[in-house]
Amino acid sequence: MGKIIAIANQKGGVGKTTTAINLAASLAVLEKKVLLVDADPQANATSGLGFDVNNMQDPTIYECLIGQAEIAQAVLVTEIKDLHLLPSHIDLVGAEIEMLQLTDREQVLKKALLQVVDKYDYIFIDCSPSLGLITVNALTAADAVIIPVQCEFYALEGLGKLLNTIKIVQTRLNPALAIEGFLLTMYDARLRLANQVVEEVRRHFPDMVFQTIIQRNVKLSESPSFGKPVILYDAASAGSNHYLNLAKEVLQKNEMNTQQV
Repeated sequence: MGKIIAIANQKGGVGKTTTAINLAASLAVLEKKVLLVDADPQANATSGLGFDVNNMQDPTIYECLIGQAEIAQAVLVTEIKDLHLLPSHIDLVGAEIEMLQLTDREQVLKKALLQVVDKYDYIFIDCSPSLGLITVNALTAADAVIIPVQCEFYALEGLGKLLNTIKIVQTRLNPALAIEGFLLTMYDARLRLANQVVEEVRRHFPDMVFQTIIQRNVKLSESPSFGKPVILYDAASAGSNHYLNLAKEVLQKNEMNTQQV
């Protein structure tokens, strides 16, 4: 059975979608079967993998959440053989309102993913920058959550709110939800502030921060506009190497956990 990992932080611009696309692509290159679920109405993960969001003919995550389609019908094949995408659409904004009338509204995504979880090694859910119903659905469906934290001023601002939401989800909806790790993003080694943020996050969350730090990188910033993960856009770039290292770290951590069970 595949491991479901939500990538969440209600703060925008911290590298959630960049991480979702590039971590998923790196694991697929390492011959793992990966599904990326775009659970953000902005659909940046969908366009970042080369799909035209404005001309989406097939069913998307929206139809899956309101019961008009199954995930298997909506999944798209990407340029990387083992990487599949459940695309998003601006219509997803309306799904939260339609789901409110359901008695098990927090469990909708979990139930939908049950149909395909055995087909993949990893399923990543790219969450929107909010703590709304769809993000709660993602946390309820997930086995673990990766929290990107940008190495800038106010980095820890809002983290308390996210951690509180995770605690509520653990208490009421998904007791098995674990924190996979905090991922430091947008790091610039030249800035003293960036180094202070790294120290502060590691002090606050010892043993919970990934060793890999995602540095600011031009190729990483450019690749979404070309509809490609950075590993396809420029495999030799620092950004590509960072996400490959992160993928290896995730694999190593999960293989160790499997051996301990």
